Amino acid sequence: MPRRHASLDAIEATLGQRFTNQSLLREALTHASQKSTTSNERLEFLGDRVLGLTIAETLVEKHPEESEGQLAPRLNALVSRETCAAIAERLGLGEHMVMAKAEAHSGGRRKPALLANAMEAVIAAIYLDAGMDAARNFILRHWAHLFDAQTNAPVDPKTALQEWAQARGRALPLYETIAQSGPDHAPRFTVRVTLDDGHTAQAVAASKRAGERESAKQLLDKIEAQT
Repeated sequence: MPRRHASLDAIEATLGQRFTNQSLLREALTHASQKSTTSNERLEFLGDRVLGLTIAETLVEKHPEESEGQLAPRLNALVSRETCAAIAERLGLGEHMVMAKAEAHSGGRRKPALLANAMEAVIAAIYLDAGMDAARNFILRHWAHLFDAQTNAPVDPKTALQEWAQARGRALPLYETIAQSGPDHAPRFTVRVTLDDGHTAQAVAASKRAGERESAKQLLDKIEAQT
């Protein structure tokens, strides 16, 4: 039987999940800046898919009357980087992440992008260690309050802005990535959205997709404030 580690036992208690192979959990919490060991990037890739499937499956079951167009914004909100980071923060994953001293000193344990990556990697680790049912149960347990809070389907800002423009006979919003900063493992994208009447707004986010959503939201808020 593989040797167990007291520090990882403590994390398992927080997660509510006991691992047969604790090395998977250690890998899930290892940031790419820790060059001496395997990082969580591959697990993050897998965990994103496991999370998406579980959330999509649950939404279809919970809202049999809704169309794909109504389910999509629910899904996007529940699997977003912001949501994953919030769950990771609730679980205190940042305290247990393994990363280079420089990354830790720069606030790495509190960075939403890194927390979201760790959360998805932990989901993948559970999936590989105990199977899909265990991963699904973990997700449903820790996302339960978010499902309950979604009484109405959230409106995706990009969709809302597009509909606003189309209702007035205007061209579709134009999104541009005007800047990128930060290291490869924690990039920051500045995204600008522009309407054909000159209205514009921009936002900074950890992904281009999140930047587009946030810039659309900022522009909608501007438009509402002017009316």
